[in-house]
Amino acid sequence: MCGISGYWSFSGRSVPIDRIAAMSRSQGHRGPDGDGVYCNGRVALANQRLAIIDVERGDQPFVSDDGCVAVVQNGEIFNYIELARELRAQGVRIDTHSDTEVLLRAYLHWGADFVSRLNGMFAIAIWDNRDRTLRLYRDRIGVKPLFYTQSAEGFVFASEIKAILAAGIEPQLDLQALDLFLTFNYVPPPYTAFAGIQHLPPGCMAELRAGEDLRIKRWWSLTQRDLAERSEAAWTGEFLDLFEDAVRLRLRSDVPFGAFLSGGVDSTSVVGFMARNMDRPVRTFSIGFDDPRFDETASARLAAQRFGTDHIAEIVESDMVSQWPNVIWHLDQPHGDVSFMPTRRVSELASRHVKVVLTGDGGDELFAGYDKYRSFFASRPENENEGEFRAAYLNNISLFNAAEKRRLYLPAFAQKVDENAARDLVAGHFDDSRHWDRLNQALNIDMQLLLPGNNLVKPDRMGMAVGVEARTPMLDYRMMEFAFTMPEGFKLRDGETKYLFKKAVAPMIGADLAYRKKQMFTVPIGEWFKDRLATAARETLLGQNSLTRNIFDPTVMASYLDAHIAGTENRTREIRALMAIEIWARQFLGEAKPQKKLSDAA
Repeated sequence: MCGISGYWSFSGRSVPIDRIAAMSRSQGHRGPDGDGVYCNGRVALANQRLAIIDVERGDQPFVSDDGCVAVVQNGEIFNYIELARELRAQGVRIDTHSDTEVLLRAYLHWGADFVSRLNGMFAIAIWDNRDRTLRLYRDRIGVKPLFYTQSAEGFVFASEIKAILAAGIEPQLDLQALDLFLTFNYVPPPYTAFAGIQHLPPGCMAELRAGEDLRIKRWWSLTQRDLAERSEAAWTGEFLDLFEDAVRLRLRSDVPFGAFLSGGVDSTSVVGFMARNMDRPVRTFSIGFDDPRFDETASARLAAQRFGTDHIAEIVESDMVSQWPNVIWHLDQPHGDVSFMPTRRVSELASRHVKVVLTGDGGDELFAGYDKYRSFFASRPENENEGEFRAAYLNNISLFNAAEKRRLYLPAFAQKVDENAARDLVAGHFDDSRHWDRLNQALNIDMQLLLPGNNLVKPDRMGMAVGVEARTPMLDYRMMEFAFTMPEGFKLRDGETKYLFKKAVAPMIGADLAYRKKQMFTVPIGEWFKDRLATAARETLLGQNSLTRNIFDPTVMASYLDAHIAGTENRTREIRALMAIEIWARQFLGEAKPQKKLSDAA
């Protein structure tokens, strides 16, 4: 796990080394164990390293023997041992035990398509001086981030947007991205909140050759497989085999590791498979709250006892609002999801003991674990056509629908955005999965947008903020491909979410934990907006220093606050999204007249 960055100067002048240094410093939290730079004059690649594999000899960049090819990566290649064995069998010399050296040798031996052999989470940058080409690769589902921008001066990329800004890129609001944020509660890839800065989509590579335009190519697609018909026993057997092997691969580490444990079905199953494959107790971590509605420590304790883990739990104050600005600084973009705050807190707890944690992320999107799937599909009318289904699902996952946006937006802003952008974005993903049943089509939307746009941002940024690498065995590419050959009836049946998943793991984790009611990992910010945060929310959104009042109608924002405080409407999600925008804008749109930047944009 690391932070990577790079700069290709188009101006004829050498790469400004001070900019490379500034980029590295800005994301130094991603790699506190070391740094390295490759520079050939016009092109520079940099790495901030969190040392996990081959601690002594794994420093980056790795450079070919002839000096022509340089590689940096953020992430881990979990099958690097098997790849190294295969390469050595074909006469390739490998000098270290580093997975990054395996990337270099694999690229030199197999060419640019080597990436299809990888099982991992990664963002990779390769400079090849032989054909003067920069190649960027992002893992299949976007566990690891990678952003880029291009101008007449050059091409810049980094693991975090703040590093691109540190290269001297002027921050400007992307109006369409802001509109999309208010649909999804996060900015979906390939958009970012910054005009001109793009998020490389999952499963894609970017290729830039000297004198040519940037090309984005898809190297992997989830939807290029068909649903299959098999017995429940066959589905169950393969699911358990894949799950266990995905966990086993992610135990490869040269530093201490553990797991987040909430007592939910996902994290408990991960810990169960870890315990099966380790010769010492699993280290597990959880936090709890004094408010029993949000406290999961009792379930986590039961799971820890079942598997004999070395469990560390802390009861913390649920009021974490003071962390909100710092959390958004680490995110680089507005996010309306406040569960980033407790995720940051449990990551801090783990960081005192380990450098790696396994998590249960991804299971809900693969196997229909959220209650929203049950409620949505229970309410679908018979004979609903494809267009009606798509429109209904988009509305189901939208924070603000088109009518609500028209009421909220000031005219100058409304005129500059395409109100159909969200519909068009999901339409492409629906088209790709039209050969699947409708539940799997809906799940694919969340795989392509929710995971890389929000749910995988959470463990990456909050873990990296404190020097902890998060690994997600449920998102092993073999598990993803398997899950999307499984028909909907094995995922959602008779109102039971994760039907086969829960039934398969129940013998290992126990029925009580397998079928425990899903509990959200969050804080009661909606209640705080009614009392302790009511004044602060009003001043933030409506005060003279408010930045967002230049694009949103203050009377509409005031109506949300008034109705929420009075208890006549629950406007928690709307208020926290608008607050997130305001907090983000104050931090990232510049110290000099940030209000003018927003009003100019709109």
